[in-house]
Amino acid sequence: MTTVHELSPRTPVLSLQDVVIAYQEAHQPAQRVVHGVSFDVWPGEVVALVGESGSGKTTTAQSVIGLLAENGRLESGRILLNGTDISHWNDRRLDSIRGSVVSLIPQDPTTSLNPVQTVGEQVAEILRIHGWAKGRQARQAIDKQVVELLGHVGLTQPELRARQYPHELSGGMKQRVLIAIAIALKPALIIADEPTSALDVTVQKRILDLIDDLRRESGTAVLLVTHDLGVAADRANRLVVLQGGRIQEQGPTLDVLRQPASDYTRKLLADAPSLAQGRQRAPAQADSEASVRDELPVVVVENLVHTFDVPGRSVAFRAVDGVSFSVRRGTTHAIVGESGSGKTTTIRDVVGFRRPTSGRILIEGLDFTTLRGEALRQARRRIQLVHQNPFSSLDPRQTIYEIIEEPLLNYDRLPRQERQYRVQDILARVGLPAAVLSRRPHALSGGQRQRVAIARALVLQPHVVVLDEAVSALDVTVQAQILALLDRLQRELGLTYLFISHDLAVVRQIADTVSVLQNGRQVDGGRVEDVFERPGCDYTRELIDAIPGKKHQQLTQPSTHDTTHPSARHRVQAPGLLQQAS
Repeated sequence: MTTVHELSPRTPVLSLQDVVIAYQEAHQPAQRVVHGVSFDVWPGEVVALVGESGSGKTTTAQSVIGLLAENGRLESGRILLNGTDISHWNDRRLDSIRGSVVSLIPQDPTTSLNPVQTVGEQVAEILRIHGWAKGRQARQAIDKQVVELLGHVGLTQPELRARQYPHELSGGMKQRVLIAIAIALKPALIIADEPTSALDVTVQKRILDLIDDLRRESGTAVLLVTHDLGVAADRANRLVVLQGGRIQEQGPTLDVLRQPASDYTRKLLADAPSLAQGRQRAPAQADSEASVRDELPVVVVENLVHTFDVPGRSVAFRAVDGVSFSVRRGTTHAIVGESGSGKTTTIRDVVGFRRPTSGRILIEGLDFTTLRGEALRQARRRIQLVHQNPFSSLDPRQTIYEIIEEPLLNYDRLPRQERQYRVQDILARVGLPAAVLSRRPHALSGGQRQRVAIARALVLQPHVVVLDEAVSALDVTVQAQILALLDRLQRELGLTYLFISHDLAVVRQIADTVSVLQNGRQVDGGRVEDVFERPGCDYTRELIDAIPGKKHQQLTQPSTHDTTHPSARHRVQAPGLLQQAS
């Protein structure tokens, strides 16, 4: 049987040569989604595959480890791992190298772990499959190694974590478990498929730092799949830019960032909030006829407190603890913080979904905390919510027309013709063609779905719109389009936004003022430029420091052109502290 050879210093860990991948749908001709892709990954190097959804990043990465969908196949080209062609290996042969020679860190830690197995059992599984230990003492040796691995990836109390189930861990802790599984057998190559896209920005930085440290310790190469050029700029030695399954350009990170060769790469760079150093929105201009009115806040939150009873505890948990802020008409106020900081509880109180324990919430002078029943329901039309995930917030059984029309049926007794006009008008305002009205959500892209969600929120003509992580689930290019749309709608319609986010790079781009929450308390706040230039606490500084793309400016400074051969380049040029392990 052919095996994967030991690595030669002159051999890349991974080499893709003219790879073509197609998907075959029933009774349909095969559709090519990857077209002639070629690149190498050398020992100790980080290569980033970057591009939008549908660019072929994940399909290319999955082909390396033999995890294409059932209807996907490699039509032509070669995939060489340590010089051995594994292009046509069956699953049984690929199982012999999965985990031991090449391993995967998947995107979503919540769905990637088995909910009915303990964390320790799932880490131990990879060790048992590959016969890491044999004999009578194998079980004890594996259990000991599991605890060591969990501790190695930075989990506190690893003995306890090994006995816990995934639901008992935070998102960042789950991702560390997946990393422990990936590094357990010290593979030559780790494929990291959007490993931090579902995590807060500070947790993202810690996870990427961890992968960096582990790579330097063992000399493992990393194939990083990401749509975020800010992350790629900080972490990769070389970039491979994909669009529509074709490589637009590839090369050392410094060269691609400094002198992008393709329009598509230039667009990705321009759209990435984390690379937009110092870019801030222009102040919203008030209507001159209403300038006096607009100086008054349209949203006022005073000393908001929300507690939850916890079984077995005599003291209630304070999810929100004395939060106060105000928002002028026509401006955007951002609420930022990590998961668990109290952002979501705050906005659910503001829109009237819950009653706070104490404090006041005034929307255009009306105190929402005093309203009940029908009065509260009618008041909610003044303030509408756009949810985080456009894939789960739209009813899959309804047409787009029915989704946008539904709020009008709930609140207004309008004639059918008037409802039709309102739906078509707001659809045009969010930049969607009338042809989508007869479609259902599954037929739309993520960006189109979020435009529909925005249209649904605006069809009642509210004065305040709450955007709950409204762009965090979108690619950077689509995200830029949605942010531009929100800015245009705000100026056209005089809207006031409450923008909830964990990403300060986006906040810097869209918000006028900001409140920073930590553990339910407001620890910083004020005008965006003041908070960024003069953060008032260590936590705000940590959030700002965690914004990816910090190395973009130093990478794009003029320097002597590096002509080192690719097999050695990563040893002398390593943006993002990615030097090869000695």
